Amino acid sequence: MLDIKEVFNAATVLKDVARLTPVIPAPKLSDRAEVYIKAENLQLTGSFKLRGAYYKISQLSDEEKARGVIACSAGNHAQGVALGATHSRIRSLICLPAGAPISKVEATKGYGADVCLVPGVYDDAYARALELQKEHGYSFVHPFDDPKVIAGQGTIGLEILEQLPEVQAIVVPIGGGGLISGLAFAVKTLRPDVKVYGVQSSGAPSMAASLKEGKLCHLNDVSTIADGICVKEPGINTFDMCNRYVDQVVTVSDDEIAAAILALIEQQKLVAEGAGAVAVAAVMFGKLPVDGLKTVCLVSGGNIDVNTLSRVITRGLAKSGRNHTFIIDLADKPGQLSGVCEVVGNGGGNIISVTHERINTSTAINGCTIRLEVETRDRNHIEALSEALAERGFKVVG
Repeated sequence: MLDIKEVFNAATVLKDVARLTPVIPAPKLSDRAEVYIKAENLQLTGSFKLRGAYYKISQLSDEEKARGVIACSAGNHAQGVALGATHSRIRSLICLPAGAPISKVEATKGYGADVCLVPGVYDDAYARALELQKEHGYSFVHPFDDPKVIAGQGTIGLEILEQLPEVQAIVVPIGGGGLISGLAFAVKTLRPDVKVYGVQSSGAPSMAASLKEGKLCHLNDVSTIADGICVKEPGINTFDMCNRYVDQVVTVSDDEIAAAILALIEQQKLVAEGAGAVAVAAVMFGKLPVDGLKTVCLVSGGNIDVNTLSRVITRGLAKSGRNHTFIIDLADKPGQLSGVCEVVGNGGGNIISVTHERINTSTAINGCTIRLEVETRDRNHIEALSEALAERGFKVVG
C-alpha cells in the first residue's frame, strides 16, 4: 500500500516548500519523561497538513490539475490544499464545516481557495465535497485516507529520526489518522524499536474505538475543543496502518487539552490549537508508558481562534490549579468578608473577584454565601488555603 521510497520522494519534493520545523527540549512538561517538542505549529500555514496536501497535488497529472482540486477540511488541510494549489497555479475549492473557526476560514481564502461552508461537522463537509466532485469533475485531495497524503505526512517521521536519533517514543495526534499512519510507517520501517503512540480527544475517539473493536467504528456524535481532530470515522487505509504500526492509542479530555495549551504557552512560548496539544496533554497527565524515555510530542498545529484561546486559557488555569473559585458559607455580620480576605492574602492567594449572595435557599436565614475567584500556584496551594480558612472557622463548601 505504501513504500518507504514514496516517503523519501515526498521529502525531496517538499524540501524547498515545507519548513524543517525544530525539535525543541521541553523539560518542564513532565518529570517522568525526557520530553521534546516537534513544532509543526511553526510550519507554513501553521500546520503539518501542508506536507500531505502539497505532495498529493504535486503528483497529479496535468489533466487532473487542469480540472482543479477539491477538498474537505476542518481548517488546516484546507489551508494546505489552498497553498499547494495556488503554488501550482490551479483552482481549489474547499468544503469546510460551517462551525470551523473564522480564522481558519479566512486563512483558507487568503491562500487563494474558494470556500464552501457546509452545515455540520467534518463528515458533512466530506459528503458535500464528494457531491461537488462528481458534478464538476474536480480532482479530490483527501485530508487523510490517501497514500500520497499519508506519504507526505510521513516526512515528519524522517525528520524526527534525523534530528533526534536517540528518540525512544513519539506521541502523535489522531483525527482521521493520516498523520500518524505516515509517521508510524516511516519510523517503524527505519527504526522498529521506537514506540509510536496516538492520542485522540475523548469527545471524538473514532480511531481508539475502531482499534478496540477491531473494525471501523462510526461515531454518531463528536464534541471537542480540538476541532482539527473532530472526526466521526477514521479512514480505511489509516485504520489498517494504525493497526499495523501504532503501539497504543489513548484519549485526553478537553480540560487536559486546555492545560496542555496553557503549558505550551507559558513554558515553551508556543501557541498550539486543541488538536495540536493532545500529544502533550497525554504525556503531562501520565496517559502513556513513557517514563524515562526520550519522548517527542508532535505539536501538529497552531491555528487556534483568538476567542477560543481566551476560553481555553481560563479552563487550563482551572485544570492546572492556577485558578480556583472558593464557595464559602458565612454568618451575615460585619467583619466576615474581611476575615476571609485576610486568610487568603496571608496564604499567598490573589483575589480576582468576589460575589456576595444573601438570598440563597441553601444557606441559613441569617447567613450568606460568597464566591471568591483566586489566583493560586497549584492544587496543593488550593488545599492549603482551604485548610487555613477552615482553621479560622469559615465553612468552605466548594
